[in-house]
Amino acid sequence: MAKDAIKILVTGAAGQIGYALVPMIARGIMLGLDQPVILHMLDVEPAAKALEGVKMELIDAAFPLLQGIIATTDVIEACRGVNIAVMVGGFPCKEGMERKDVMPRNVPIFRAQASALEQHAAPDCKVLVIANPANTNALILKESAPSIPAKSITCLTRLDHNRALSHIADRLNVQASNVKNVIIWGNHSSSQYPDAHHAIAITSIGEKSVKELIADDHWLDTEYVAFVQQRGAAIIKARKLSSALSAASAACDHIRDWVLGTPKGTWVSMGVYSDGSYGIEPGLIYSFPVTCQKGEWSIVQGLNINEFSREKLDATAKELVEEKSLAYSCLDN
Repeated sequence: MAKDAIKILVTGAAGQIGYALVPMIARGIMLGLDQPVILHMLDVEPAAKALEGVKMELIDAAFPLLQGIIATTDVIEACRGVNIAVMVGGFPCKEGMERKDVMPRNVPIFRAQASALEQHAAPDCKVLVIANPANTNALILKESAPSIPAKSITCLTRLDHNRALSHIADRLNVQASNVKNVIIWGNHSSSQYPDAHHAIAITSIGEKSVKELIADDHWLDTEYVAFVQQRGAAIIKARKLSSALSAASAACDHIRDWVLGTPKGTWVSMGVYSDGSYGIEPGLIYSFPVTCQKGEWSIVQGLNINEFSREKLDATAKELVEEKSLAYSCLDN
């Protein structure tokens, strides 16, 4: 029996990430090759012509799964009835700017989008925030849409998670698919903590812990951490633009696992609403290791956190507390 189409919103759809993301969704990379989709694409008025061009290309690609396209600059029209919302659009942090400089500009954007989602999206709509600062933009959205369940709002740290998997795979000379259970803790920023202490890899000698296979704690705690933290900056330096293709792919991974479930024995990293697990202040949007089943995520519990890791978890939490305070001051204005 044919499945009903799922309505997926992409904001900032005419931008670099949006342009990479919408064909992936239409081709079935996000939800599977048997799941029809209807794309709702939103962008700002100055990008309206470019957005129409994206729509024309989607039509010309003749994607079998794509059952409809809405391309609009009207946030209410864009949000109407959507089951999944991928929030790519936001005011970007430009050269010479800090996060505190963009927060006041992003608050009205995410406030308006939160209101439209709350009033017009499907009741069980899942929200993924990509626009930076992703964790705190997700928090702004949550605070501006109190009737949307906290568990329905997440932010993207899967890109960092994928970078971490690939870097370990490169070190071990295996495929990235042979590495699992890395963790990105905290903020999608340079304070994030890529943790490989619980990771596992499959090699020619079988499945073993990454710690045992690499046998170099100094590398895991220094070079590896720095590489993942600074990868986004390295890509900007190389292409003069921020990550787009890899961010779009990570967004598909994030939603696919959230909706369809994570493989048994495997966890992934998602920025989610903290419940106090691992001593992290409740109410922050913080990246944890999670498993997903039946459309719900759950934080992996009971992992041993050594002294080095504890300091890293707390440092990135501190940054998020500071961002939360700034966001609340903007919300009050």
